Amino acid sequence: MAEVKMAESQISVRSCQELWTILLGRSALREPAQIEAELDRHWDRLHQGLSYYKQPSSSSAGKVKENKNVPQPLKDFGLRISKLLNLDEEQSVQLLQCYLQEDYRGTRDSLKVVLKDDRQSQALLLKIADYYYEERMCLLRCVLLLLTYFQDERHPYRAEYSNCVNKLEKDLVGNCQSQFEALFKAEAPTWETHGNLMTERQVSRWFLRCLKEQSLLLEIIFLHHAYFEMSPSDLLSFTKMFKEQGFGLRQTNRHLVDKSMDALVDRIGYLSCLILVEGMDVDFLHKCALEDCTQQHQLSSAPNIIKEMDQLLLTFGDIPHHGPVLLAWVLLRHTLRPDESSPVVRRIGHTALQLEVFKYLSSMLKGLGVLGNNCTASTARMCIYGLLSFVITSFEEESLQIDGVSTQSSQLIDAACEVLSAPSLAEVFWEMKPNMGLGMVLDSAAGMFPHKIGPLLQLLTALVSNKSTVKKVYNFLDKMSFYTQVYKHKPNDVVSNDEETLWRRQTPKLLYPLGSGSGQTNLWMPQGVLGQVMIAGEQGFMVRWDYSYSSWTLFTCEVEMLLHVVSTADVIAHCVRVKPILDLVHKIISTDWTVSDCLLPLTSRIYMLLQRLTSVINPPVDVIASCVNCLSVLAARMPGKVWSSLHHTGFLPFASNPLSTMAQCVSAEGMKAANYGNLLVQIEQPRGEYAVTIAFLRLLTTLVKGQLGSTQNKGLIPCVLLVLKEMLPTYHKWRYNTYGVRERIGCLMLELIHAILNLSPEGEDQGSTPTLQSLCIYCLTNTEAGQAVVNIMGVGVDTIEVVLAAQPSSYGSEGPGQILIQTVKLAFSVTNNVIRLKPPSDAVSPLEQALTQHGGHGNNLIVVLAKYIYHKHDPALPRLAIQLLKRLATVAPMSVYACLGNDAAAIRDAFLTRLQSKTEDMRIKVMILEFLTVAVETQPGLIELFLNLEVKDGNEGSKEFLLGEWSCLHVVLDLIDSKQQGKYWCPPLLHRAALAFLLALWQDRRDSAISVLRTKERFWENLTTPLFATLTPPSDTTEPCVLETCAFVMKIMALEIYYVVSGSLEPSLKDALQKFSSARRYEYWSQYVKSLVCRVAESEEESICYLSETQMLISAWRMLLILSTSHADVMLLTEDATKLKLFMDVLDGTKAALTTPMSAPCLRLGSMMATLLLILLKHWKNVVAAAPDILSPLSLILESVLQADQQMMERTKAKIFSALISVLQIQGLNGGDISQLPQLLLCVCETVKDEALALIDNTRHMSQLGDMLEDEDSMEMDSPRGPKDHRDAVCVLALHLAKELCRTDEDGEHWVSVMRKVPVLPSVLSAMELSLRSKHNLYFTEAALHLLLTLARTPQGAAAVAGAGVTETICLPLLSVYEGPSNGASQSFSRKSQDVACWPGVYRLCMSLMESLLKTLRYHFINEALDFVGVHQERILQCLNSMRTVQSLACLDEADHTVGFLLQLSSFCKEWQFHLPKLLLDVQINLCYLCQTCTYLLHSKKMLHHYLQAKNGEALPPGPLSRTQRPPQTQATAGAAGAEEAEQKALLAVQCSLLKILSKTLAALQHFTPDCCQILLDQCMDLAEYRTLFVLSFTTPAFDPDVAPSFGTLLATINVALSMLSEMEKKKETASVSIASLASSEELQALKSLLMFTMENCFYVLISQAVRCLKDPSILPRDKQRLKQELSSELSTLLSSLSRHFRRGSPSSPASAQSKQPPPGSKGTHEGQEPIIQLVQAFVRLVQR
Repeated sequence: MAEVKMAESQISVRSCQELWTILLGRSALREPAQIEAELDRHWDRLHQGLSYYKQPSSSSAGKVKENKNVPQPLKDFGLRISKLLNLDEEQSVQLLQCYLQEDYRGTRDSLKVVLKDDRQSQALLLKIADYYYEERMCLLRCVLLLLTYFQDERHPYRAEYSNCVNKLEKDLVGNCQSQFEALFKAEAPTWETHGNLMTERQVSRWFLRCLKEQSLLLEIIFLHHAYFEMSPSDLLSFTKMFKEQGFGLRQTNRHLVDKSMDALVDRIGYLSCLILVEGMDVDFLHKCALEDCTQQHQLSSAPNIIKEMDQLLLTFGDIPHHGPVLLAWVLLRHTLRPDESSPVVRRIGHTALQLEVFKYLSSMLKGLGVLGNNCTASTARMCIYGLLSFVITSFEEESLQIDGVSTQSSQLIDAACEVLSAPSLAEVFWEMKPNMGLGMVLDSAAGMFPHKIGPLLQLLTALVSNKSTVKKVYNFLDKMSFYTQVYKHKPNDVVSNDEETLWRRQTPKLLYPLGSGSGQTNLWMPQGVLGQVMIAGEQGFMVRWDYSYSSWTLFTCEVEMLLHVVSTADVIAHCVRVKPILDLVHKIISTDWTVSDCLLPLTSRIYMLLQRLTSVINPPVDVIASCVNCLSVLAARMPGKVWSSLHHTGFLPFASNPLSTMAQCVSAEGMKAANYGNLLVQIEQPRGEYAVTIAFLRLLTTLVKGQLGSTQNKGLIPCVLLVLKEMLPTYHKWRYNTYGVRERIGCLMLELIHAILNLSPEGEDQGSTPTLQSLCIYCLTNTEAGQAVVNIMGVGVDTIEVVLAAQPSSYGSEGPGQILIQTVKLAFSVTNNVIRLKPPSDAVSPLEQALTQHGGHGNNLIVVLAKYIYHKHDPALPRLAIQLLKRLATVAPMSVYACLGNDAAAIRDAFLTRLQSKTEDMRIKVMILEFLTVAVETQPGLIELFLNLEVKDGNEGSKEFLLGEWSCLHVVLDLIDSKQQGKYWCPPLLHRAALAFLLALWQDRRDSAISVLRTKERFWENLTTPLFATLTPPSDTTEPCVLETCAFVMKIMALEIYYVVSGSLEPSLKDALQKFSSARRYEYWSQYVKSLVCRVAESEEESICYLSETQMLISAWRMLLILSTSHADVMLLTEDATKLKLFMDVLDGTKAALTTPMSAPCLRLGSMMATLLLILLKHWKNVVAAAPDILSPLSLILESVLQADQQMMERTKAKIFSALISVLQIQGLNGGDISQLPQLLLCVCETVKDEALALIDNTRHMSQLGDMLEDEDSMEMDSPRGPKDHRDAVCVLALHLAKELCRTDEDGEHWVSVMRKVPVLPSVLSAMELSLRSKHNLYFTEAALHLLLTLARTPQGAAAVAGAGVTETICLPLLSVYEGPSNGASQSFSRKSQDVACWPGVYRLCMSLMESLLKTLRYHFINEALDFVGVHQERILQCLNSMRTVQSLACLDEADHTVGFLLQLSSFCKEWQFHLPKLLLDVQINLCYLCQTCTYLLHSKKMLHHYLQAKNGEALPPGPLSRTQRPPQTQATAGAAGAEEAEQKALLAVQCSLLKILSKTLAALQHFTPDCCQILLDQCMDLAEYRTLFVLSFTTPAFDPDVAPSFGTLLATINVALSMLSEMEKKKETASVSIASLASSEELQALKSLLMFTMENCFYVLISQAVRCLKDPSILPRDKQRLKQELSSELSTLLSSLSRHFRRGSPSSPASAQSKQPPPGSKGTHEGQEPIIQLVQAFVRLVQR
């Protein structure tokens, strides 16, 4: 079978339905020029009308056969259509193609099957028949639409319509008339002529269509003649035609009329009648009569036609449709030829009255338009208005009555009211003279007032149409001059004249038996008033008193009367009088609110009326409904007042006990349904009339929308609960008398729920008791109310189509179909909101279950929702359905694809067809794309279906993809095509939606789709086009979606660059990036983003509307810039000048957002910009270093941020502090410009102080909570930290910034004054003490110590820190840091790397601080230092001792700090000896042992290696050589060499640490041994002052703790140092990895200096100790001799090595400059020798003596 093609290109013709949608303005074609083009293109079709559809012919069949473009199966099927519909073959094929394009609900493949299968193809034929009937109707509707609006100035396309109507005008009526005749004479089709599908049911449908077309054709003729004159001959021919057709009742096929068609047949009759009345041109006739120039009327010059019409009309009178025609003719004859044929006129007139013409007129106008807003109905009213005005002016009212006074005049008033309900006519009426036309009816009704209240008020209610008419009606009633009363007998207090025609009051009289108390309203007729007796006789008297009064007072009395008689039998009669009053009040206040104050006496009594009337046994429902309607209007303006008054009437449901919990509310326990509830159940439901319910629902909705306070809203809970529990679940089962009421009630209930769900949270207080909104959400998710809403959504597209098709077109926008659509739309919206707002929970609620359950046979709700895509009438319906699908696809755990089942492909095709259509409403397209965008992430199956990718070559191995024919990517690529931009079918919003979809593909990494897209020709060029456009400056109103469009493009580019290796980027993307860079777009966008931020900052209120788009663009731009820091080569952002511009723009933007008056949106933007600023600072250091002053703006920003709302600013503050730290590190103070420094310091110190105090409170609070979880190994683990303490906390960063500032301000001139002003140190120290004690706030403590350390380096700072009581803060609290409850003093050492914050680190920092203070303050600090060492002696000794057992970097680090402190303290040996002699001894011993350990470990690399691995359980991380400078880590080379190098580096790091410890140890020991010069030269030195530190032994140092440190240890130390020095000299050629190859030259230099320092100190200690031993009398001479020998030989060897080393040119030690001068004996040595060598040589000579 040939491929079935349905491409749009082949359908050169639009279907009439599409044309109708376009003309209505519901499509994408909205420009007047586009509408004009469509009208021109289809003018011929509009001109021909139904004749456009031709009969079958052999020539047409031949053309179909010859057409090569149409596949054979379609041709064959087209011929079957032609046979069934009796339609031209070519048009049949065209019809089929249109149907397949627009209405077919299957896929292409299914079509092949359908055409082959007999049963399925028959079903398809019948669907096409329906489609064809709809096409014909739409064609007529198009013409009708043109006629409706071609003279309406308010219509946007008036000019285009007008041109078209002028072209059509000549033949329009002729064509319509002939088509109408053809239709009513047409023979019904039979199965013999049209094939066996033409069953009785089909014939009935054909006939229904035939009637609808007749009615539309008549409507066209009527509207045409409303604007264009009808010639007399046409009038005659129409009259004949309608007579023959019996005004629709004598159809050729009348045997086919069934009950459902009655309304249509009536409508044909009404329109036929109107055409004839309009043709007689009564309006013009009236005008001619007034101006006395009747000969101008066209019929005055056609006597023959008048005669013929006379004869024809004498035969009329057998059907009601004749009435108005006869009446109009009577007027015409009476006016044109009053003398002639008066008996004929009288006969015709009599017939008209016998036909009850006025009653007919009111029913006709009701039937024509349910509401007065459709054009035909309002034109008909105009026509009848002219007729009635003329009739009433021409004839006496009595002569228009035939049977009894009352009926005909009340029918006349009914008809007048119907006519006047056209809004424009009420104004016309008031502008006329009062004694003309319908004004006479008003006068006569006023003459019967207030005896008959109804007629006058009925008329006046109709006459209220706008504010000006309200004033007229109000004043008319305010100044009444007659008071008509009826008496059975003549009263005693009047006297009359002789003829009994005038009465006169003798006494004043109260008109209402209400009493005249002070607060009582009443009317008082004074004495002497005259009354004219209108009727006198047996029945009684009717008297019209000449008495002036205000009817409004009378109305108040009437209401009071009703309140008085409410429980008596008179209540019904009084209700009849009060209802029109209430209806008038309702109409007046809903039209013009300003009058409501004058009506207060009436409106305030409504509450009492409601209360009394609802509690009687048989309440008058219509009056109650009127009361509630009035209250609804009042509630719209003053909800609080209405609610509080209503509350006491007992009408609304209420709760008898206070509501506290949701469960109590939902169970409705203690709630009473009140009078309304009783009314509903006892009266309305049994009767099937629901006026009060409709009014009640409207009132509730108005009250909810009035945004009452939360208390009143709580009061509404019982009312809403009644709706949700008792009404919504069951309303569809109630009894209804009138079609359409059920739909209206459903719609109103959903409107109420919708209003509640849209309440803003401010209107609802978030207490524990349920709010209206939370109650609604709960009921809808968990009770039957939710199921009811689901059932409404499940109505389905087919039911809606049936309802729409069944309703007569007269309904306009208020028919049952439209109400049903509105209800379903509300159900969608409500469900969407409930899912959005419901509180998150793990359990699946009944509502969610109902929404997502799989039903059998594909009847689950998801399919129903998806099928709304087939709905064409109201574009919002499919749009809201898709929106709900989108929501469900996001939140519900289910596969939409699985739910769609077999329909999936067909629904996909329908979605794509609407997406591809050029004329489709843009909002549906956007919604479809948004749905697909969500599906990318949440619905893998569905998105695969829509992407429709096919594997190339069908080869499984190669995964190369192609786009399938039904892929949504075709449309998306079309939409982003740069050539399409600006065309009507691709507006910016749609472009944005397409890009959002593409971004979703990239974000979700849909590689198959991305691979197809990125290689598409011109893809990157099209995609990046928006970035090269010039946007309007942000100050003008930019289309917000353009910002999003650009943001999406930036994000897609960024993702592509990030994920794809730079080498494999598509060339076209590289070109785009090249173009982006060369076209200076980086600068453009940077500038634009800056100005956008400034714009938001400047104009808070206006810019909020497109805030999210602004944020999106800024975040995308941020993403691009961050990416450019790492991918600069690809993104070609390498020029420093450009980078500087970008950086400064970011800085300016941040400044603009954060320094303006603060609003949440500004702060959010500022925070985003601050992040970007920080990242750029970190990455573009060289650019920033060259930048102009950055500190000033940052300082300003900081000041501003510190004043903003602290809750929101926590993160931003941290970012700004961080940025300031970076800038200070990069730029310093920029060449000494320190004007900002004092202010900045002040800000920072204030922050530090506040944060420290806040931290104190916080820590105390946490401690009280008992949150102090003790860790197993508290020095190992980080203990729990407060919420304010983390690495990037404001308090931590502020301390770091303060440290940087103090470091730059070396001489302390600024910080000293600031610290005097702001108590920073006390607050920091207090917080620190608390933190140490509780072991909280690790990062804070660490940062604080760093600040103190920085201060302690200068004398002023050290004095300030010491003076603030640092020892008290640190000394004792520090114990708690390492004395955990479990492991006390035997604390094992942490193996954490040194860079991680930990409590041992805090201990080490405290040690450094003490060292620094002691070094700076010397004797002023010695007591505190001794206190410290005394308190922590255990830990100190343990640390020195543990070096032998624990080799972790942390342990080395701590030993380093400890020895450093001891070194400073060793200068104060005497004080130490005095205060802590025992500790001093322990320390000296431990230091010697430490020296031995270090030497041994340095000597034995293998041991060290083995030890490190064994102890740590893993190889050491390649630690830094020095903590300040770290070499840039190069990537390790592959294989063993790399691993070996890393290991060597680790070893080297440890060796460095050991060397540092060793050098400091020896330097400290130097203070515990006698001064070399002194001991060599001073003979009388007290040796007992100094202990012997090393034993007389020359073994190499052992690791064994039992082996005491000896002279051998010292010699070994020198040896080790020498060997390391020589190893460093080795060339790099050697095979093993040498030290030299592992470290940089600076590091090598430092290492050499360290080794020299170690050697010098070691020599020094050795010589000093040796001389001490030699002089010590307690040592045996033999031992002394041995010492001399050993030292002599060892030192000589060492000296020769040293000399060799120096000859090679090694650096001197850092200490050599300050090292002790050699003794005078060595003067003889030659110049240029190292002092240390000279010293040693001198000592050797001494020993050898």
